[in-house]
Amino acid sequence: MNHYNPITALILFFVIAGFLFVLFRPVKGWFWIIKKNFKGNEKIIIEDILKQLYHFENSGNRVDMKTLVQVLDFNNSRIVDAIKKMTINDLIYFESDILKLTESGREYALKIVRVHRLWERYLADKTGFSKTEWHDRAELMEHQLSYDETERLAEHLGQPKFDPHGDPIPTKTGKMAKVNGIELPLLPINTVGRITHIEDEPEVIYKQILAESIHIGSLIRVTENNPTRIVFLSEGEEFKLAPIVAANLTVAPIEKEVVLEDNIARLSSLKETEKAKIIGISKESRGESRRRLLDLGFVKGADISIDLMNPLGEPNAYLIKGTSIALRKEQAAKILIKKE
Repeated sequence: MNHYNPITALILFFVIAGFLFVLFRPVKGWFWIIKKNFKGNEKIIIEDILKQLYHFENSGNRVDMKTLVQVLDFNNSRIVDAIKKMTINDLIYFESDILKLTESGREYALKIVRVHRLWERYLADKTGFSKTEWHDRAELMEHQLSYDETERLAEHLGQPKFDPHGDPIPTKTGKMAKVNGIELPLLPINTVGRITHIEDEPEVIYKQILAESIHIGSLIRVTENNPTRIVFLSEGEEFKLAPIVAANLTVAPIEKEVVLEDNIARLSSLKETEKAKIIGISKESRGESRRRLLDLGFVKGADISIDLMNPLGEPNAYLIKGTSIALRKEQAAKILIKKE
């Protein structure tokens, strides 16, 4: 008689789950890589080339065929075929060995960028997907939405000017709002500013920023700036970043004198014996999540304290307006308080 072994079943489950993740992970999964290389996806190759050239040109970098092949996940011969077709259709041209966009090529590229950033805005505001998934899911959708569907999406979102990372969303005529600010490493010590943009590429640096729980829209004050590290205070916490990581943060200096009060912090830092008043919800909390917090009573001026500490770390229960509400640390970090 066979005996059921729960440990073996659990191991088998994780093996299958891991295999399915590797196979179907958005954009980088084997399924999507193989699908992208099917002959019927020439449109995707052309659009990816246009978008890459747009980003290279926009950042002031020059790109040749070798560089382009390295950044794309397609078969080299298919990229070459697409380049030939794009040249014939007046989307790109060569200047010596450098690839450049024509006027029509740039217009096409901006339409792709518009769809991508609108979809990231939709994922941030209307769904519960993690911010680590926004980019990859938008990469898939940018090739699927028609012009009319894109305009309906923009209307549904209220014609936003920026995506959730702070990148400007091109209008349907190709115009874009200006991103205010400079890279964090360029700020002098004691400068006060607001984070206006978080660059989500390269992925390895973006993940470091996410791990630090740095929020767009937050006020910061630089306390140390040297070739080895950048240190700043924000929302009651101290952050230390390598300059290469800090360069992915754009900060708009605030001209008028602003005092960052020491007793303003994130709810996640509240101790069991402390009491506080809520002063707001971070811009990191969006859409349904933000509305839910407001509905639960996390509004400006409300008194709050810890009702119950979880011995396992999280979630903790907070007492607000006579009701005990459990929040994970990630949720509590998006609520700003002033300690009494």
